[in-house]
Amino acid sequence: MYKLHHLLTFQAVHRTGSFAMAARELGYTASAVSQQIAALEKETGLALFEREARGIRATTVAHHLAELSRGILAGVDEFDSQVRRLAKGVSGRLRVGGFTTASVRLVPAALSGFRQRRPGAEITLDDGEPEKLLDSLIDGGLDIALVYEYGLIPRQWPAGVRTLPLVREDLLLLRPSGETGPPDLSRLADRLWITSRKGTAGDLSLARLCAFAGFTPTVAFRSNDYDVVRELVAYMGGVAVVPALGHVPDERVSAVSLLSYAAAHRTVLAIHREGNANPVLGDFLAALRQAIPRNADHLIAL
Repeated sequence: MYKLHHLLTFQAVHRTGSFAMAARELGYTASAVSQQIAALEKETGLALFEREARGIRATTVAHHLAELSRGILAGVDEFDSQVRRLAKGVSGRLRVGGFTTASVRLVPAALSGFRQRRPGAEITLDDGEPEKLLDSLIDGGLDIALVYEYGLIPRQWPAGVRTLPLVREDLLLLRPSGETGPPDLSRLADRLWITSRKGTAGDLSLARLCAFAGFTPTVAFRSNDYDVVRELVAYMGGVAVVPALGHVPDERVSAVSLLSYAAAHRTVLAIHREGNANPVLGDFLAALRQAIPRNADHLIAL
């Protein structure tokens, strides 16, 4: 394996045509330059310079080697430049994961702000539920993930995972338009309910809310897509509970907060490994905070 500093010295000698001039350019002694060229000739088995009484003359093979090594050294310069840019956070790669609602409501605005700070950074996105994202984060497949935690379904995060609460959302009761009055769940015990897939945090949260109201909900439809849930409420006359970020105002649907019920909220958090030294991570976290809607109904920035 040829030593990089030997090639750098060779390029300087070839360009200047002198050991002494190359030495001044590189900050070496002429003797050190001569020794490095001799070492390169030994490594390659090539005669690179003809020593003459008044100087040196590059051989034909030296001209060829100069061309071959120029691309290598340019690549090394680019590598060095990229390393410095990474260390300063000017460029780099950020792998972001998020659940669907956050990917729609928070991530695009955060990425826009992040791009202004780090226009050269490469960004990859991945969608999934918190369990999948957490596994990928711990395994090193993600730098940061947006996850959620229902107030009635508290979570324990693994050691080594740092959490940053971003926003707290009210849970909203959805009913067909025209149904008014306080959100008293006990009066809805005989209605058909629409909720997320069985065993999910949303499903379990609804079950506990209804248990506090004294009944077990009759679930007619299940979907993890809040647009589907809203359409089912509008068309099928059912009722549902969804987090505020998952609801889009719709004249066919009445939405009212369940603030009167303890812990009827969901918290969105950003999580990352404590040991993650990615230099652009801090800028993305700052952009996430700025992306949180201010003065929005049913949302509290944390």
